[in-house]
Amino acid sequence: MTETFAITPEDIDAAAGRIAGHVLRTPLVPAPRLSELTGAQVMVKHENMQATASFKERGAVNKLLSLSEAERARGVIAMSAGNHAQAVAYHAKRFGIPATIVMPETTPLVKVENTRAHGARVVLHGETLYESAQKARELAGAEQLVFVHPYDDAAVMAGQGTVAREMLADEPDLDMLIIPLGGGGLMAGNAVAAKAIKPGIELIGVEADLYPSFFNAVNGQDRPIGGATLAEGIAVKTVGQMTLPIVSKLVSDIVLVGEDLIERAVNAYACLQHSLAEGAGAAGLAAMLKEPERYAGRKVGLVLCGGNIDTRLLAAIMVRELEREDRIVAFRLTSSDRPGLLGKIASLLGNEGANILEVSHGRLFLDVPAKGVSLDVTVETRGEAHSRAIEDMLAKNGFAPRRILPRGLAEPTR
Repeated sequence: MTETFAITPEDIDAAAGRIAGHVLRTPLVPAPRLSELTGAQVMVKHENMQATASFKERGAVNKLLSLSEAERARGVIAMSAGNHAQAVAYHAKRFGIPATIVMPETTPLVKVENTRAHGARVVLHGETLYESAQKARELAGAEQLVFVHPYDDAAVMAGQGTVAREMLADEPDLDMLIIPLGGGGLMAGNAVAAKAIKPGIELIGVEADLYPSFFNAVNGQDRPIGGATLAEGIAVKTVGQMTLPIVSKLVSDIVLVGEDLIERAVNAYACLQHSLAEGAGAAGLAAMLKEPERYAGRKVGLVLCGGNIDTRLLAAIMVRELEREDRIVAFRLTSSDRPGLLGKIASLLGNEGANILEVSHGRLFLDVPAKGVSLDVTVETRGEAHSRAIEDMLAKNGFAPRRILPRGLAEPTR
């Protein structure tokens, strides 16, 4: 199976021995609420529990420990959107190896600062990983540094493959592994490991819809690549030369997921699994949310591969999900301007069980009579049915409610 691939199952076994004691053997835990959400029996491998909150430590440690003394003395350089950067920086510091990390200028601040905090020299260059990689190779040549590629490196791939090795040791009955796809290092390593242990297991790769790099390469398509994605950890324009043959041969399908599904998955991990997942880390669950019928009744292993998400972004995602579920709704009310108006509206909403989050007055809109007033009221509700009941109540009391949607005012319903 593996003679033409860059790594073998034996390489992954050796990596497992090498990294033992340096990275956490993360738990594979049942996820009953995610199972209920998707209709499958879901098990989650919590790689977000690593010291730098992602699986990248496995490959980084395996690579760093394979260096000669002369290479360690010269130092290493890597390009990364964040998680590989933190992993290399953290363990290079532990091993006394100087580290330089080149990161795209668009990398989330939390990942940049965390990388610097681990003692690495950080160079911000370019808008994409491709541009960062060019700069990293330029510096590697000029300063004689060892280049540690985030995915197209045999030692890195073998280290990542220890994830599936552990998953199948803990739960041999898994039918399927769903794994995020960026450059392919995680998938390639785990595909080789999983197929060696359980040849019949099904492997599904997941890419952000905006970055269908492997989808294009494997299916001979030319979908556009690029754009702002929540899953920046897998926003890779160029697939790995070492990883592509493995993915092409061993992965049964590549699923593309949109930004709305990635947001839903991040929120589900936070609210149902009580775990932080960055966009890329939640991609596997997003694939299940896209086609739940495909996974119904299957025993599915998800890799929550990273948890480095900005808390403000997470808060925004959770609020957006509340809006999608009609648990936060906004109405524009129109009425004559009279004393006690706000009190009456507050009483009506309180009696209906709605919690007022925000109120704003508007007297200057041209669609409001000169003696009238427009009020935008944002309330927290119990869901869609409750929101409709509140809207009906406001209409019956003469306030002509109109929903305020993220894209603007909805058309009047009455």
